[in-house]
Amino acid sequence: MNFLQTSIEFLKGVGPQRAELLKSELDIHTYEDLLNHFPFRYIDRSQYHTVAELPQVDTAVQLRGYIIEVKESGVGKRRKLTAKFEDHTGMIELIWFQGIKWILPALKKGVELQVYGKPKLFGKSWNIPHPEVTEFSKVKQEVGLQPVYSTTEKLTDKGLHSKGIEKLLNSLIEQLPILPETLPAQLLNHLRLMDRRTALIQIHQPAGEEQAIKARGRLKFEELFYLQMELLVRKQLSVQKTKGFIFPDVGNLFTDFYNRGLPFDLTGAQKRVLKEIRKDFLNGHHMNRLLQGDVGAGKTLVALLTALMGIGNGFQAALIAPTEILATQHFETIRELLKDFPVKTALLTGSSKTKERRILHEELLSGEIHLLIGTHALLENTVQFQNLGIVIIDEQHRFGVAQRAKMRRKNTTPPHVLIMTATPIPRTLAMTFYGDLDVSVIDELPPGRKPITTVHRMENSRLQVFGFLKEEINKGRQVYIVYPLINESETLDFNNLMDGYEAISRAFPLPAYRVSMVHGKLKPEEKEFEMQRFVKGETQIMVATTVIEVGVNVPNASVMIIESAERFGLSQLHQLRGRVGRGAEQSYCILMTGNKLSKETKKRLETMVRTNDGFEIAEVDLQLRGPGDLLGTQQSGALNLKIADLAKDAQIVVRAREEARSILEKDPNLELPEHAVVRTILTTILKKKPNWGKIA
Repeated sequence: MNFLQTSIEFLKGVGPQRAELLKSELDIHTYEDLLNHFPFRYIDRSQYHTVAELPQVDTAVQLRGYIIEVKESGVGKRRKLTAKFEDHTGMIELIWFQGIKWILPALKKGVELQVYGKPKLFGKSWNIPHPEVTEFSKVKQEVGLQPVYSTTEKLTDKGLHSKGIEKLLNSLIEQLPILPETLPAQLLNHLRLMDRRTALIQIHQPAGEEQAIKARGRLKFEELFYLQMELLVRKQLSVQKTKGFIFPDVGNLFTDFYNRGLPFDLTGAQKRVLKEIRKDFLNGHHMNRLLQGDVGAGKTLVALLTALMGIGNGFQAALIAPTEILATQHFETIRELLKDFPVKTALLTGSSKTKERRILHEELLSGEIHLLIGTHALLENTVQFQNLGIVIIDEQHRFGVAQRAKMRRKNTTPPHVLIMTATPIPRTLAMTFYGDLDVSVIDELPPGRKPITTVHRMENSRLQVFGFLKEEINKGRQVYIVYPLINESETLDFNNLMDGYEAISRAFPLPAYRVSMVHGKLKPEEKEFEMQRFVKGETQIMVATTVIEVGVNVPNASVMIIESAERFGLSQLHQLRGRVGRGAEQSYCILMTGNKLSKETKKRLETMVRTNDGFEIAEVDLQLRGPGDLLGTQQSGALNLKIADLAKDAQIVVRAREEARSILEKDPNLELPEHAVVRTILTTILKKKPNWGKIA
């Protein structure tokens, strides 16, 4: 039997009870799973502090000294263990609330101990909650770095705290045989990577900092290499298997609209993207393309021109948006642009009446409707097309894989798919989450757009901010004011929408000023009525929740105020800011916050003030929040990376993709002897994993 696949319960020190806990708490079933439970940091055990130095230290510390008193108090969940610990400079209290029965035997009086933990100030005195305690004589003095492992409360109660897990790993590494290599020999040599066995030993028992770094680098590369290899092979298989409609010509409709229907000249970036899409339509394969473009970059126009290519070749097109507001806006914008052209457009949303739907279904089946725009309602089985050739999905992150697959089945040959997002995705994430898609980027704004001026203001500047708003309104401009909450929160003292609306109404009274209010709890028709008042200029101020993050396009709106801006993520702040700056006038975004801000919040706000570049903002957001939060837990869970970090390992992601692509270009079916190991591992991965990466 393969040594690495041995059940974890057979490892010395585990047994059936601990094995069950390791399985349920950390998903560790085998020896290999334990070896892949990597330390998340190391402690430098060569340095010691004194008790007197603790108020000046902001990190975990290591102390040498003696226990002079041990005391237990409380029962059940309130049980507590305290010990007084001293060295030659002073005394500090050590406290435990969990795993007490495992800690007690280690607290020996009169024996020199090593204590490790992070000091906390409680009232006026310092203590160290849940420190590690070891007899000093038993500490391996020659080892500088000690690994620290993630664990849980249940495991800690059974003695499997970080130190306990380290002990199990040391026991396992003692018996570790020669392991089969998982990367091709030429790749190891070319990149000067450690062999697998050495890397696994050095990550758990590093001989020094340099060895730990090299071990992590080798294991990160391996993880990302197979992830990229999987994505590239899936894409290869998809291209080979899935045929797509060929649109042989751009068509007279496209040419006619291009020559006399465009509201402004296309940017170089828009033209480049259209050429990429045109190429997809000619190669006979199914198009699966992600179109990224910042707010206001002109994605809708590219989408319309793409749809016209399909319509001009005798096919129908569909455009799906995540909200009724956005679908309606797309419909009205496109209908206006196409008013002088022979294209019939229709709108289908949850609010569409039964009689309207019946007519619409008939006209779709007869081919009379060329372009259908709508919401999730388009996914319903009753919505059937005569010949659907192109599907455009706006704000793709709001649609699940299953929903997108439904649109594929609306024709015998799957229609081409263009996916749009105004949420810029950092390059490493696009390569990883959308690695089996072709990616196009619109990285220019249309001419005449002025960069939005962004400032950060605190509560004490509110009167000046209101004065500035009155100046802008007197120039004939309009203002958005966005709040994070609808109802008052009992735990958070942020301004909420209702209080805000009342305060704004008092500061901007009738008849000189008129205020609209929109939030998610309004009925669709009420929301639409308020939106339209603002769009038509009947109200100068729109007080709203983030319902306007995607939606209304009001070129006359020149100011966006975001209340309690500390509550929003960077990409959401950037999306909201993009609601202004759509006309030729200078626009402003004012980030209002309280006075107490965390270090991370300050960085978010400084980034917003410094740049309008959505891709730069996305990179900072990735560093601050990590890929899971950026793309949603469902998608991040699909990755389940054990050691690599997409936020920090951008260079390794790029190198892994380059090497994977290079191997597949040379050997598309991985048939060469030197790639046998890659083929074996990849076959196992493809069998095990669901096809989460496939968008359509």
